[in-house]
Amino acid sequence: METVAQTTGLRLNLNALDYTLLALYFVTVLGIGFAVRRAISTSADFFLSGRALPAWVTGLAFVSANLGAIEILGMAANGAQYGMMTLHYYWIGAVPAMVFLGIVMMPFYYGSKVHSVPEYLRRRFNAPAHLFNAVSFAVAQVLIAGVNLYALALVMRALAGWPLWVSIVVAAAFVLVYITLGGLSSAIYNEVLQFFVILAGLIPITVVGLIKVGGPAGLLDEVRQSPLGEAGLHTWIGTGSSHNPLGAHWLGIVFGLGFVLSFGYWTTNFAEVQRALSAKNMTAARLTPIIGAYPKLIIPAVTVIPGLIALVTVKGLGAKTGDLQYNNAIPLLMRDLLPNGVLGVAVTGLMASFMAGMAANISGFNTVFTYDIWRAYIRRDRDDAHYLRVGRIITIVGIAIGIGTAFIAAGFSNIMNYLQALFAVFNAPLFATFIIGMFWRRMTPWAGFIGLLTGTLTAVSTYILYQAGVLHFGSDLDQSFWGAGIAFVTVAIVAVIVTLFTTPKPVSELRGLVYGVDKIDLTADMEKADRAWYRSPVVLGGGALALAAAFYLPFL
Repeated sequence: METVAQTTGLRLNLNALDYTLLALYFVTVLGIGFAVRRAISTSADFFLSGRALPAWVTGLAFVSANLGAIEILGMAANGAQYGMMTLHYYWIGAVPAMVFLGIVMMPFYYGSKVHSVPEYLRRRFNAPAHLFNAVSFAVAQVLIAGVNLYALALVMRALAGWPLWVSIVVAAAFVLVYITLGGLSSAIYNEVLQFFVILAGLIPITVVGLIKVGGPAGLLDEVRQSPLGEAGLHTWIGTGSSHNPLGAHWLGIVFGLGFVLSFGYWTTNFAEVQRALSAKNMTAARLTPIIGAYPKLIIPAVTVIPGLIALVTVKGLGAKTGDLQYNNAIPLLMRDLLPNGVLGVAVTGLMASFMAGMAANISGFNTVFTYDIWRAYIRRDRDDAHYLRVGRIITIVGIAIGIGTAFIAAGFSNIMNYLQALFAVFNAPLFATFIIGMFWRRMTPWAGFIGLLTGTLTAVSTYILYQAGVLHFGSDLDQSFWGAGIAFVTVAIVAVIVTLFTTPKPVSELRGLVYGVDKIDLTADMEKADRAWYRSPVVLGGGALALAAAFYLPFL
């Protein structure tokens, strides 16, 4: 068929209407930041929104915080490169872990009244485990913030034709303003707004793109004639080996992605968990990730499908460098398919997604640095105003570092491959440490620290050996899946061995931290409305899991 994009430079031709829509959005975001600032009087207000937000707000913020470059550019790039197998990132690689977080793990997080995920490690294990996780989390967040910032800069470069470095600095300055003003509350309320703006921006791309290729049936026919072929329309066929578009075996998909990487990201990533910790009570905290699971089920319609549309309409898509990288699938479709006015909405939605993702990274970074590094090890016992001031200052520092890490992300033609490598290193060992320590009371403090350390070193070594050609996997993503699995097993083995030779904590110090030590009261702060069956985390979580399984059926 005739292509709708050529190899010319990626530049979006916005008119006055488009810029007006974009300006209105910016004014609204900054207005929210200034409005929320008046309610920030303590560090708890700045870092955890005073633990006063309803479940629907925290639930939408939970999923919106993930709708950054990972979701939009990354998943569209994966849709173009790997086809329908990208659906694994949603239906096995997200929803089950989100439900597990809400039903099983959130009672420990929220019930123990910790400020952060690293603080849980300190209370469950010891200070070395706490400090190691705090530092590694901080590093991970500024690296991932760089991905979102790089993606945002790509859009600004397409808008204004600026050099990449100018786009990165300008984009960072804008995010800095509203996070510094209102802290987590500003980020969360903007994330709720951004959720709807993102959908408003992506739906026109999907609809117009489908019309262009002759509807869903036309898209399926075009994919069959593409380099992906029939394999691009299935999720599980061919996974008995690595000879499939994803280059991954089903065992790596189920254990590496579906269990270790997925659960590691959604259950221990403080940038996400922080949204649930800001909820007004235990029920709202448990419902936060489960409410977020429902939109997560259908988001592939506006990410994976546009990726497939780009695959069959953009000639030469998939180049290692330049404007035809997979990362540019969405911007290329915006340029070639959308009329002015609609284009302004789409650009606004795309920029909203990147700001939501970066804001989540930076708000998690400033909380962990202030509470778990600065207050715990550098300046103890200062007044609350001191920590509030530090939080605002470190926000500036985090964004400055993110500017630097954005140039690292620029070196990857598919940012999802880069992100999965980061998750394998930072999240997989942490999840293993958490899940074993949370359910095995005998696990000792030193087993937690040494297990986490060796698991992280194993994940790093696996990646380095793969890049050096010593280890061989089906693809970069297959390496991430297996690397995560190897790290998980390493933590488990080391934890058992070290536990046999070290002393566990007394049971009295594990209350509210380990399953089975005592029963957590899930109803102490429950409101009357929370008692309805349709607000039950178990019922709603079960519904999300059933839908995830059902959605797979047409794409087996």
